[in-house]
Amino acid sequence: MKKGIVFIIAAVLCSLIICGCAKKKAEVQPANALEALKQRGVFVLGLDDSFPPLGFRDDNNEIVGYDIDLAKEVAKRMGVEFKAQPIDWDAKEMELQTGKIDCIWNGFTITEERKQALSFTFPYLNNEQVLVVRKNGSVKTYDDLSGRVVGYQSGSSAQEAIDSNTPFKYWLGDVVAFKDNITALNDLKVGGIDAVAMDSVVANYSIAMTGEPFTVLPQALANEEYGIGFRKSEPELRDEVERILLEMAADGTVAQISTKWFGKDISVIGK
Repeated sequence: MKKGIVFIIAAVLCSLIICGCAKKKAEVQPANALEALKQRGVFVLGLDDSFPPLGFRDDNNEIVGYDIDLAKEVAKRMGVEFKAQPIDWDAKEMELQTGKIDCIWNGFTITEERKQALSFTFPYLNNEQVLVVRKNGSVKTYDDLSGRVVGYQSGSSAQEAIDSNTPFKYWLGDVVAFKDNITALNDLKVGGIDAVAMDSVVANYSIAMTGEPFTVLPQALANEEYGIGFRKSEPELRDEVERILLEMAADGTVAQISTKWFGKDISVIGK
């Protein structure tokens, strides 16, 4: 009889302990994506790691850049670690939706189509889609591109700028997609193509840093704004990043980072 009583008491105690643990576990479940990220302790940024000066690999194979510095400071102020995760830029939205990354932050152009699928922050940088040509080549104006070949990075807003400008696209001989801008510029250098459509921020930085014999045609294909893309279901995380960026702009951190990479403050955060 005593053994039976002991067994019942033990069973009841075990049941209470299990219920208590289950209740405790339920209590610590994150309420939203921001809390989940803080619980996980890592902010994962998805990027194309060949997109200077926003996100690229330096001579030590470290991922650096303007966007990287901004994101690192955001992660620090959120109290979590930072991780830069290179992704296939052509599949960036899929990488985000499957949860492999927390955001797309790498010269990511805000478009109406993308706004339907993603939750964007406010713009943090202005940009233009421009055409890069050989400095001593025969292409001096848009008219000179009649029947010529223009390259662009697959999945980029350069592709959208060309496709949306029907008269210009019709004027061309052909358009060719490349994996990244570096590959496209290499093909331009050897004469495989006649121009590369790309972001002005990237084009001007690359020309200045590499000294390659390229120049940018003065007329832009399109005006753009860069934003940070999050999943539609995670507005709390987006809002926290926006709050921190505004805080960084107010205390001069954004201007300091911008000056480091561009020689002056070109940020539009809070302006």
